[in-house]
Amino acid sequence: MTTAEFQKRHGEARQFLLASNFAEARPRYEKLAQQYPRVAAIWAEYGNVAIRLREMDLADRAWHEALKLAPRDAELISLIGHQYQGARQPEKARACFAQAAATDPRGINPRISLAVLLEQQHHLEQARTAVVECLAIDPHDDQARYFQAVLDRRENKFEDAERRLRDLIGSEPKHPFVRYACRYELAQVLDRTDRFDEAMGMLAEAKTIVRGLTDTSLLTRGYDRGAENARRFTQGLPKHILHTWARFFPERKRESIGSLAFLGGHPRSGTTLLEQILDAHPGVAALDEPPAYVEVLQPAFHASKEHSSRRINALRRLYTQALRQELGARADGKLLVDKNPSPTVGLPVWLRVFPELRVLIALRDPRDVVLSCYFQNIPLNTVNVNFLSLERVAKHYADLMDIWLTVREWEGFAWLETRYEDTVTNLEKEGRRITEFLGLAWHEDQGRFYEKSRRKQLYSPTYQDVTRPIYKRSVARWRAYEKHLAPILPALAPYCRSFGYD
Repeated sequence: MTTAEFQKRHGEARQFLLASNFAEARPRYEKLAQQYPRVAAIWAEYGNVAIRLREMDLADRAWHEALKLAPRDAELISLIGHQYQGARQPEKARACFAQAAATDPRGINPRISLAVLLEQQHHLEQARTAVVECLAIDPHDDQARYFQAVLDRRENKFEDAERRLRDLIGSEPKHPFVRYACRYELAQVLDRTDRFDEAMGMLAEAKTIVRGLTDTSLLTRGYDRGAENARRFTQGLPKHILHTWARFFPERKRESIGSLAFLGGHPRSGTTLLEQILDAHPGVAALDEPPAYVEVLQPAFHASKEHSSRRINALRRLYTQALRQELGARADGKLLVDKNPSPTVGLPVWLRVFPELRVLIALRDPRDVVLSCYFQNIPLNTVNVNFLSLERVAKHYADLMDIWLTVREWEGFAWLETRYEDTVTNLEKEGRRITEFLGLAWHEDQGRFYEKSRRKQLYSPTYQDVTRPIYKRSVARWRAYEKHLAPILPALAPYCRSFGYD
């Protein structure tokens, strides 16, 4: 094959990859890898295709080959590290970032990537070492200066964190992420030191910068269409819909998939805390917002209008295999708990495919939920774009919880609501109630859930909050911000009544 022909075929394969048409890209990369086994980029991209098709073994082999062929290419090594990170393989990602940093003594990006990963794994001293290395290379680097302040805040060194963040803001950082992230971070420090008005002002600055970086109106319109469709569909179903579905998919036709539960509710309602309490039980394997529903079950379900027993059983296998692939041996013989707040709107799909599903819904004072969401600095998508204003957060809360208020009236499925405030008031009492609802007995390890959480890689934005014992600081937090929340309190009032918050 000539160079021109290779470039043509490689370009075609890459176009399918960039268009997320992984099924078409796979055979092309397979052939290219056979014909050009010494080209590291081919193997790296082949691994990217394989991981999106959930072929982890193939992705691992492809990336291993790329790393073997290009052991001094720091950029390629870092890119593979980020792919491993996205695939929830943190130790392999960490090894790649460390290798890239060792390969490039002046490389800041691999060291920052390593620091971020170490901080998420609660290795704060090692994370700081990586940041110090960055600052030795370039004392003015925006990312390193920002992350140094993050580590200060993690260690409750609020004065140091505030000083660094104000210096960083004053220097007008060029890095787009750092420009708004340092303001979000400073808002956290101001909140923790009881300067609530200043915190809200800093959040407003951060969100103004974010809006200037992307077309948020496009994301908002996309969200509104989807939310309205979900609401209309769910509220249009009769209360006996589960009995109707069961006639077409009776118990005798269901393939066994083991014990399964769904933990939902609105984001920032205490779902991560509940997940960690349950995961501390030796009979439970809880997953922190796994992609299996969004990337596997939901698209496969909507790919066809056929709802035969054969097809639904295939969907059940597809989804549970994805969960087990992520868990590995940890899944053996255990109750699987999928903790996923936003897919609560998909409960009709969950219950259509898994009629035996136990549904656990986390509740928290809606005013605290909205405020907490407003403080979050998380990547923009059609859901999180709502967190750019209090009015939009309140709308998102109503959209999601209206789905739940409708579904909980349906006949014929097992569900339980649990309040965050009850859990932090009496962990064992509420934890026992939840655990018994799932068919298990309370285990003493659940009272020390934070010990296990410190050893785990978590993916929720609140990963750091569940590494310490229960605290009550976040209960009724909204009262300190009542004047800022005043315009949306009437919209939240019906939900406060529905869920028992005066």
